[in-house]
Order: sequence, then structure tokens, then C-alpha cells
Amino acid sequence: MILQQLQAEQITALKSKETLKLQTIRGIISQIKNKEIDKHAPLTEEECFEVIKKIKKEYAESIDSFTKGGRTDLLEEVKEQLAIVVAYLPAEISNAELESSIQSILEKNAVLIAQNPKTAIGLCMKELRGKADSSRILSTLKRIQSV
Repeated sequence: MILQQLQAEQITALKSKETLKLQTIRGIISQIKNKEIDKHAPLTEEECFEVIKKIKKEYAESIDSFTKGGRTDLLEEVKEQLAIVVAYLPAEISNAELESSIQSILEKNAVLIAQNPKTAIGLCMKELRGKADSSRILSTLKRIQSV
């Protein structure tokens, strides 16, 4: 479904001569297709979103590097590309929802976590994958467990 949406957006960007958007969408589609070739099967929606999240992370790292390096000429273009990529990802849950979800997971698995506290990380990551960024999950989990 997301792949079809990207292909439709690619045609729209081509017709409206939005070169940066077209270039970015082509990059996303290309990475999804490469992943499909590696897997020897079409990707699921979740796997497509994982590819897009990886691209988002790469652009965010580029922004950090360009900021530190003083490359303002490249910074604006990468920020625009990041905005395009983020538009294709599902919205993340709010901090309050994330916190309540983690609390719920911890309460449901209290016995297991009491035996091995590190299992909380795996359980939360598995349950909340795709709903929130992993760094947000970890920081919220650490904050809750330290209280």
C-alpha cells in the first residue's frame, strides 16, 4: 500500500516538476526494491516502514553532520528531504500514550521482569515497534524504571 502511494506520488512529482521530491521518492522506492530483491519476496507494510525509518535516520544524521561542519548550503536541501520522508511514516504516539503503554507492559510482565530486569527493554521494543522511535522508548523506560 505504501509502495503504491509512493509510486503515485512519484508520478505527481514528475508531472509537477518537483525535482527534490521526485529525487527523494525515487530514493525511497529504490531502497524498498533493493530490500525486496535481497528478500526474494515483496515487503510487508511494516518492512516498508522500517526501510523508510532507516532513510529518516540517515537524513537526521546528515543534518547533524552538516550542522557541525558548517555546511549550510547542503543543510536546507537535506531538511526538505527529511520532511518529505517523514510525511510517509505513520504518526508516532504521544509521550503520555507511550508512558502509559510502557507502564501497562511492565505491569503485565512484572514476574518475568522481576527475574530479569533487562527483559523489559525487549518486551517494550517488541510491543511498541512502529508506534514510537526506539530512542524515545528507551529513554521513557529508563525514566519509569528509575522512579
